[in-house]
Amino acid sequence: MDFIRTYRQRFGVESICAVLTEHGITIAPSTFYAHQSRGFGPTDAELDDAYTADRLHDLWRDNRCVYGRHKLWKAAHRNGLDVGRDQVQRLMKVTGIRGVSRGMHKRRTTISDPSRIRHPDLVKRRWDHPSRPDQWWIADFTYVWTARDGFCYTAFIVDAYSRMILGWVTTTVMDTRMVLMALEHALFSRKRTKMEFTSTGLVHHSDAGVQYTSLAFTETLTESGIDGSIGTVGDALDNAMMESTIGLYKTELIDFDPSRTWQDASEVERETASYVYWYNYQRLHSSIADVPPVEYEQAYESQHQSVKAQ
Repeated sequence: MDFIRTYRQRFGVESICAVLTEHGITIAPSTFYAHQSRGFGPTDAELDDAYTADRLHDLWRDNRCVYGRHKLWKAAHRNGLDVGRDQVQRLMKVTGIRGVSRGMHKRRTTISDPSRIRHPDLVKRRWDHPSRPDQWWIADFTYVWTARDGFCYTAFIVDAYSRMILGWVTTTVMDTRMVLMALEHALFSRKRTKMEFTSTGLVHHSDAGVQYTSLAFTETLTESGIDGSIGTVGDALDNAMMESTIGLYKTELIDFDPSRTWQDASEVERETASYVYWYNYQRLHSSIADVPPVEYEQAYESQHQSVKAQ
């Protein structure tokens, strides 16, 4: 447009458009005149595109800059933005944003002891089996390298029905106390928010790490009325749900910025607290109908109360 405006008096609009079209820059004289009639400003469609791109960028940033096309599209609809998935992808390219990609994490944290008595596998990879919250809890932990503390470890407990992170803890020692603290946190979280909560009959599933097969941890499960469940040694698929959760944690927080150096366990703990809150209250999960875990549990409670009322 600027080129045509500059040389239109010398060569004429029609002639310039014809030459540009011959050289692969297709533009009709009517297009130029349409732009001229509105003062060479953007069209309504171009303005809408720009406003939409800006709102998508804000949504992407509000969700820790990790959403790809699918989740950003879902988030847009939840925020009242009527936009198509292909349009989201196009505007992501325009604004230079993209979703985070998962990497591979190779440090071994599961160390088993064949001499210890293990719980049977009550889950058997049936991740879609739970029909309510607090039916199955899944547990595991991972590592984070820090400059001052060396390796520190974050243990999680996740509700298999809602994918909510119920308990977590960050420590500098990979021991039984670590997984006990995560369990205590999960129990406290439920008792604090659900008056009717009981851990009796609940299943706690983990891998065969020595922390989960220890006498102290087994006794705590028994005292709480929780049934222990342990998958096959060395088989990640037997704890696939937690592998997925930890993969998200490493990708979306710990390894998100490759240039970042975590200073110590306190920094990891502080940032993990912020991540867990977002994960539970805002992050969309495709496995639970693209809603946050808290919302998914609230929907269950509402439906359950309606059935009881009838």
